[in-house]
Amino acid sequence: MSKRLFVVALCAAAFFCAWGQARDPAIATASSEIPAFDFSPHLDLSADPIQRSVSGVPSVRVGGYVVTPVASFQVAGRVLGAKRYRSDREADLSPVDLALGWGPMANEDVLAAIDISQGGRFYRWWADEFPIPHNDIAHHSANMHLVPANPYVAAQLMAVEQGQEVRFKGYLLQVQADDGWRWRSSMRRTDEGAGACEVVLVDTLETL
Repeated sequence: MSKRLFVVALCAAAFFCAWGQARDPAIATASSEIPAFDFSPHLDLSADPIQRSVSGVPSVRVGGYVVTPVASFQVAGRVLGAKRYRSDREADLSPVDLALGWGPMANEDVLAAIDISQGGRFYRWWADEFPIPHNDIAHHSANMHLVPANPYVAAQLMAVEQGQEVRFKGYLLQVQADDGWRWRSSMRRTDEGAGACEVVLVDTLETL
C-alpha cells in the first residue's frame, strides 16, 4: 500500500495581522529610487537563482515601512503555484506568492509525481515516492513573497498562473515597520521551514 513519505513546509512569514480591508501594494512609489540591472545571459530554467551582495543601494520609505535592498536577485523557473493575498499584514507590500521551481523542479515529469499546495504564506509539497532526492526538491524550489516595484509589475504578478515559465529580477529585502514589525528575506536556497522564503522586490517580470 502506498504511504505518504514526506511533508515539508518550505517557508512561512513570521507574523500575521488581520486588516479590515484589502490594500493596494504601497511599494510602487519607491521604484525610481532603487537602481535597476540587466538579466544575466546565463539565466535559464536549468540555472540556480543568481544573487549578489549590494552596497550603497538606498533604503526607501513606503508608508509606514522602511524597505532595504540587501542583495540583487534574479531567477528563472516554472510556476509551481500562485497564491494571492489581500488581508494579511504582508499584503500591504506583497499581494502574491509564487512557488517556483528551477533545475530538476522545472521538469514536468518530476512535477507530475509531486503534490503541491500553498496557503498562509507557506509552500508545501508531498509525494508517495520521491521522483528525485529530497534535497534536490528542497534546494531547487522555493516560495517567494513578491513585492511589485510599480503598478505594471503588480498587474503582471497578479496574472501569473501555475505551469507558466517566468523569469524576474530585483532585490531581496529587509522590511522594518514603524511599529516594530519586521520581514526579512532568506539569503540562501538551501534552507527550509519558517523564515526560508525570499522577499523579493520585483522590477521586471517576463514569461518565457
